[in-house]
Amino acid sequence: MTRHFTIIGAGFAGLSAARDLARAGYKVTVLEADTHVGGLAGSFTPAAGDEPLDRFYHHWFTSDQEVRALIEELGLGAEVTQDATLTGVYFNGATLRLSKPLDLLRFHALPVLDRLRLALLALRARRVRDWRALEALTAADWLRSMGGKRVYDTLWAPLLRGKFGAHADQIGAVWMWNKLKLRGGSRGRNGAENLSYMRGSFARVAQAMAEDIIAHGGDLRLGVPITRLTPCNTGGWHLEMGAESLYADAVIATPAPALVAGMIAHWASPAQLDRLTAIPYLANLCLVLELDRSLGSTYWLNVTDPDFPFVGVIEHTRFQPASYYGGRHIVYLSRYMSQDDPLLGLTDDAVLDYALPHLSRMFPEFRRDWLRAHHVWRAHWAQPVITCNYSAMIPPESGLAPDLHLCSMAQIYPEDRGTNYAVRAGRALARRLIDEARGV
Repeated sequence: MTRHFTIIGAGFAGLSAARDLARAGYKVTVLEADTHVGGLAGSFTPAAGDEPLDRFYHHWFTSDQEVRALIEELGLGAEVTQDATLTGVYFNGATLRLSKPLDLLRFHALPVLDRLRLALLALRARRVRDWRALEALTAADWLRSMGGKRVYDTLWAPLLRGKFGAHADQIGAVWMWNKLKLRGGSRGRNGAENLSYMRGSFARVAQAMAEDIIAHGGDLRLGVPITRLTPCNTGGWHLEMGAESLYADAVIATPAPALVAGMIAHWASPAQLDRLTAIPYLANLCLVLELDRSLGSTYWLNVTDPDFPFVGVIEHTRFQPASYYGGRHIVYLSRYMSQDDPLLGLTDDAVLDYALPHLSRMFPEFRRDWLRAHHVWRAHWAQPVITCNYSAMIPPESGLAPDLHLCSMAQIYPEDRGTNYAVRAGRALARRLIDEARGV
């Protein structure tokens, strides 16, 4: 008899696993608590035009081959663009370019000798081959050892605080190494960073996977949160979704491990629950602005100003043409925060009122009448906090109970979360389950 797999979560990991299982002939049901597929890569339609736009900013690096292979399989390869982008740092009231290696040597926030240290740090980080050698180090200790205290205090410390807040000093060196490796690996011959994008938003890939799952006999249900997940005495799993329930031979759970803990708390051991809840997560708030003109000249602007409440200003239309969005210029303001931060509870208009004075300070020419529309998106489980010796904290993919498998962002390591690695993880798990069923 064909086994029935139920996948909890319709993000890229869940959809990738479900698609491969459905195409292998298994009965597949995907249950998603939200009303859209794609997870953090969901989309919306901006006020101007009909081109869908990512809720949270997205791009791919040139090294992201897993997702590119999937896109080709889905017949969407012609819709991917690749372009050189401009990145920079907002420091002491000015935007400093950091798009090419030579920009490091012009980074006047540092004395000349420290600029050289910064440039060498980037090169040395790319030469690290064994991430395990970094696992016991914090990012702060590693960066200071390679670039010196002044480089760390000027550039890296504000960026880590902006991203991780109170967790900044606990972040592991492996997380930082991976970021530097990715950025360096996406540079073209001229040193510029080349990034890729899916026209019509990343959600097109998720939607295409969802359609393929259904075409191969799978079932996809949106707006269905799982409340309880119980092992059956005769094998298999009983899933409760409010007043509804269903049976599955095996379950793949893709939400944050702490959410899975809530689903199984009625039978799991204290040690199992502790393992699932050990990894802290940060929330993210993303304010998306539709402007009638460009805000600046930079696509990705990192912010080192401790008084600016967002870690980055990403002007999407410095990467993709504004003509896709009715001529409007799209800007994302991103803030990571604790899951109980009061800002998450503000109305969309209140978030805008909170943000605009800070934006006007950074861009003195900006006026509120440039604004044509705004949108606010919130994700409570946006970023696992990657600390030292993180590999020892990762919940096992299998082992909680027979035929229950975990495949979450918290288990993507040494890389950090991202659609490419979610695709890789989902497909790898599906391949293992298919091989086990075939006795391979």
